[in-house]
Amino acid sequence: MHMVLAMSRPHKRSKSGNFWLRKRVPKDVAALAGRTMEYYSLKTSDPDEAKRRYAEEIVKLEARWASLRAGPRQISEREAHELAASLYDDMLTHYRDYPSDQRLWSTDVGSDLWRAPEKPRGSVLERANKLLRGEYGDTRREDEREAKKDRLRKWCKQQADRLIQERGLVTDEAGRWELTRAVSAAMQRASLTLERMGRGEDVELSSAIQQDRPVPRPDTVKQSDPVDFGALFQAYAAERNLPPRTRYEWARTFEKLAASVGHKDAARLTTDELIKWKDAMVADGLAAKTIRDGYLAAVRAVLKWAMQNRRIVNNPADGVTVAVRKKAGQGIRGYTDQEASKLLSAAAQENDPVRRWIPLICCTTGARLNEVCQLRKEDVERIGTIWALHIRAEAGPIKNLNSERTIPIHSALISRGFLDYVELASPGPLFPSLKPDKFGKRGGTGTKQLGPWVRALGLDDPRLSPSHSWRHRFQTLARRYELKTDIANALTGHGPRSIADRYGETELLAMQREIEKISVFD
Repeated sequence: MHMVLAMSRPHKRSKSGNFWLRKRVPKDVAALAGRTMEYYSLKTSDPDEAKRRYAEEIVKLEARWASLRAGPRQISEREAHELAASLYDDMLTHYRDYPSDQRLWSTDVGSDLWRAPEKPRGSVLERANKLLRGEYGDTRREDEREAKKDRLRKWCKQQADRLIQERGLVTDEAGRWELTRAVSAAMQRASLTLERMGRGEDVELSSAIQQDRPVPRPDTVKQSDPVDFGALFQAYAAERNLPPRTRYEWARTFEKLAASVGHKDAARLTTDELIKWKDAMVADGLAAKTIRDGYLAAVRAVLKWAMQNRRIVNNPADGVTVAVRKKAGQGIRGYTDQEASKLLSAAAQENDPVRRWIPLICCTTGARLNEVCQLRKEDVERIGTIWALHIRAEAGPIKNLNSERTIPIHSALISRGFLDYVELASPGPLFPSLKPDKFGKRGGTGTKQLGPWVRALGLDDPRLSPSHSWRHRFQTLARRYELKTDIANALTGHGPRSIADRYGETELLAMQREIEKISVFD
């Protein structure tokens, strides 16, 4: 029996201040473990917490070494579920406060993750005829579903391997398979539980899941060290995976805040300092909406995260705001029929692909400018009898999960020869002259090219956005021609407005039926 020596203890690294575990691997298992020394951080600088974590890690190491000595063994179904239970607890702990934010696991796909797809019956010729007659339904949708399944299966296998490695288990392929299935079952249960929590249902949670997460009191949060604005924001941005443009703008916001208050320490930032900064921006003539939704919103979000993660005692930005009065004649509006006709007529005379095609695509799809500017040749596809555009994250940055979609190509766009342009285009971006800007978006370059052209046509109303006004117009036309609201939202990449809208799929045929109601050139 291998005893833990009484003198064994964590040691502190002077560079980071954290305690580390250092333990020699027994000679009889060193070859199997692949190392002679275990050496890693306990991720705490608190001596008492370090001792507790050290003792836990030593127990895990001893169990791992014992498993290596025992050699390969089967993992029972019961044991597999016990091992995978930690994933269930982790999911509920992580998403408990905001259960609807869970996007890692798809329950509709997870319900039959390991069911093999049905094999088509009949001869090759019979199957081909059925496919031409549309008897197989939307095969693309089935392909996408299988692709999602493949991604989740791969993820489950990776998690099973991680659990095996962490526990130091030595098992065969049958044991690995048992644990992989248990991982998927734990994730499915956790996701279904989160869906119930998202609907406001009472859910009984296990003792392993953190039940209460109160706002920390001043006596429970140590605030002896400064909390640098820059480091704090980078940690927030990394966890939230902020897009490049937001990172850039919010980082500049904290630089401006530091310049105003004269320091970069979030721990000593006060509400009075923030109010003084706000008042200075008002005095400088900044728009109230910019101050509220740009500067203050960024600071409030980061400081709220810092407080929740016990980096600061409280959020001094809470309650700091500025009144925003809506005035008539402000805000972006859509193009009128006359303005749209003028723009599309001018576009038809252009040889430059950006000016010729992008306005018409925006007009007939309601898509965002950046989504159109980054379209690739492979994003234009014939699905059954319908030509469609794919808005995909693979092409470049998109706004959110709902932005990824497939849109039928309006007959007006086809009649102008768009498909001929696509056929002659080289693989890759359809508009190669639009290079990505410093944030990786082609839409920024598109704005610089299209904006002056639109203004030169005499459309100089400041409420007109050369690109976004098409999106407003599309919604106007959707109401004029009585498009179904849920389908109009699906076309433009807006999320479902109600619980009912989340049920079922929005089929391409239904989308084409609705989009063709719009008369583009009237």
